[in-house]
Amino acid sequence: MKKENIVKRNDDFHRLIQQGSYVKDKNLVIYTMPNNLSKARFGVSVGTKIGKAHIRNKLKRQIRNIVDNNKNSYSKSQDYIIIVRKNCLNITFQEMEESYSRLFQKLNHK
Repeated sequence: MKKENIVKRNDDFHRLIQQGSYVKDKNLVIYTMPNNLSKARFGVSVGTKIGKAHIRNKLKRQIRNIVDNNKNSYSKSQDYIIIVRKNCLNITFQEMEESYSRLFQKLNHK
């Protein structure tokens, strides 16, 4: 994922979570909201309750890899925040990818 495609500012995270629409399952929550840019931006959040830093970083790397593998499914000029839930510790990478795909299908049908 390129740096220009990342939501970094805390204000943007809070605005998306408070005002954006979302879909969720037992593994992930995805918030989305239109932006005024010509590109899709992503933010990944893993809470400290999930585990130590190396575990949280591993989950973030896996999510970024999934995002990069599914570049064609995103609408431009949208911001996405992906929040990882604790259940992701108990599933494989493939199961996480399937969960992600199901949630994006739900988002596209709204």
